[in-house]
Amino acid sequence: MTAPSSAAGRHEGPDPHDGPDRHGISGGSGGADRFPPPRPAYDVHTWKEIAHLLLNLPTAVFGFVYAITVLSVGGGLSVTVVGLPLLALSLLGARRLGKLERARARALLGVRVEEPSPLPLARGGGMLQRAWTALKDPVGWRTLLYDAIRLPWGILTFCTVLVSLFVLWPLLPYLARGLANADRAMVRGLLSPSDELERRIAELESDRGVVVDTAAADLRRIERDLHDGAQARLVNLAMGLGLAKEKLLEDPDTAAEMVAEAHGEVKLALQELRDLARGIHPAVLTDRGLDAALSSVAARCTVPVKVTVDLADRPAAAIEGIAYFTVSELLQNVSKHSAAHSASVDVWRSGDRLLIQVQDDGRGGAGLDGGTGMRGLADRLGAVDGLFVVDSPAGGPTEVTAELPWRDREK
Repeated sequence: MTAPSSAAGRHEGPDPHDGPDRHGISGGSGGADRFPPPRPAYDVHTWKEIAHLLLNLPTAVFGFVYAITVLSVGGGLSVTVVGLPLLALSLLGARRLGKLERARARALLGVRVEEPSPLPLARGGGMLQRAWTALKDPVGWRTLLYDAIRLPWGILTFCTVLVSLFVLWPLLPYLARGLANADRAMVRGLLSPSDELERRIAELESDRGVVVDTAAADLRRIERDLHDGAQARLVNLAMGLGLAKEKLLEDPDTAAEMVAEAHGEVKLALQELRDLARGIHPAVLTDRGLDAALSSVAARCTVPVKVTVDLADRPAAAIEGIAYFTVSELLQNVSKHSAAHSASVDVWRSGDRLLIQVQDDGRGGAGLDGGTGMRGLADRLGAVDGLFVVDSPAGGPTEVTAELPWRDREK
């Protein structure tokens, strides 16, 4: 009779020799009644927040002095020649301070704020254009505002945390969390990148410069080709016909030979003019579209090329022209640099985008910095909101994908 009672006694409470794992495995109510493991009130996250709040004072003092100094000096000298360039440099420096503040918030507060896009200073036309670009930078102005208003907050957080460490230490974790959340809000609100509209405006302004530079380079190329090619041949043709005219009565045989040479010069000049016109805008592209124009380009390539154009309609003339010259440049690179045995060109439409893919089985190694005109193609496509991706490992094969916005052709 004692065995059941002892067994029942064992079920009335936990065995003092049993660990917590045995209660958890048993599936009884004992596993659900366990307390969570002890956690210190001052964990690593709390100490990071406390460190951030204590560092607010020195960083706020430095940022406040910087902001007030550059605004007063730059604003006061704005009536002189050096004022606005000095203010532009100050805004670039403010960007650096913002980068440091974002790094501090990322390390101590766990705030992940994307870095703003760099200013397109490398594409600027000159010193004045670059200064104007820096003066219009909303990221720099917001960083100066952040630095200017942080001094009172830095004093408040530093004094509150320092006093709480000695007087209100049981409440310090809660105070630190609340103050740190306010810091997180300020970092996200003032040190985040520009909104989508501002970024888009900056991209369009830089792309406009690329378009202008590309157009100017094309005009110089056309002028050079005309001067060195067809124009020179036409000048020689005029001189030859003038000499033949003088010898027409004195030496008809020599005059006939000179006329024959002039006839050959005319043919060469016409061929050069055709090539030049094809480089500006080929007639076959205007008359018959991308399929026929790209087939004509592929026929001139030294590598066998398979062309596949799957388009129900023709895109706008500008988009069609960019697509043509993109494929033409890529096939020239295939002929000159790839050592390939075959290549292919595929063009199709996907939604509101025109996709181009050029592949070859050559030796690879192509890239945007390879000196084969890839960077110019990427800039040209980027200027019209397009994309340009090169996948060319060493040893090949090479695959280049271009993407252009689709715009319907005007009827």
